[in-house]
Amino acid sequence: MTLYSPVMLVMIYWLHMLATVAWIGGQMVLAVLVLPVARKTISGASGYPEFIGLLSKRLQLIGWLSLVVLMATGLFQMSSNPAYHGFLAISNSWAAAILLKHLVIGALVLSSAYLTWGLTPALERMILLRAHGKGSMDELGALQRREESLIQINLFISVIVLMLTAWARSSGGQ
Repeated sequence: MTLYSPVMLVMIYWLHMLATVAWIGGQMVLAVLVLPVARKTISGASGYPEFIGLLSKRLQLIGWLSLVVLMATGLFQMSSNPAYHGFLAISNSWAAAILLKHLVIGALVLSSAYLTWGLTPALERMILLRAHGKGSMDELGALQRREESLIQINLFISVIVLMLTAWARSSGGQ
């Protein structure tokens, strides 16, 4: 027996899937399409960093909104699942998969927080310094490479989250 009406569960599942597509789709497009093409086609000391900075701000907004939706809808889904027996009650493989999934999501949140509130502002500062003839291109390049690596790592972690979701569903989760 679930705590929620079937219509409510459909809406919750739909919102969860929509947020997942927005989150992972944004990361995939950025890591696989935009960054490689932008790196090859946008020249100038400020062109590429400014483009990526503006794009990242928009994607980060979508990402954080998606994360809020994923957390809210995920809690509803989890609590309505018959395999859920309480907080940290690891009594079946579904619960183990969900626990691992949440730990991996925690790493993703920490990584994304660093990207949003640590690395992106550092890149913006370096772009401003470069616009005034200060700061080094080597330092800017290092920050850009760190950003690209972190975006790729986040994409990989997101794929792991999907794998853990598949494991949970295959072991009795709905």
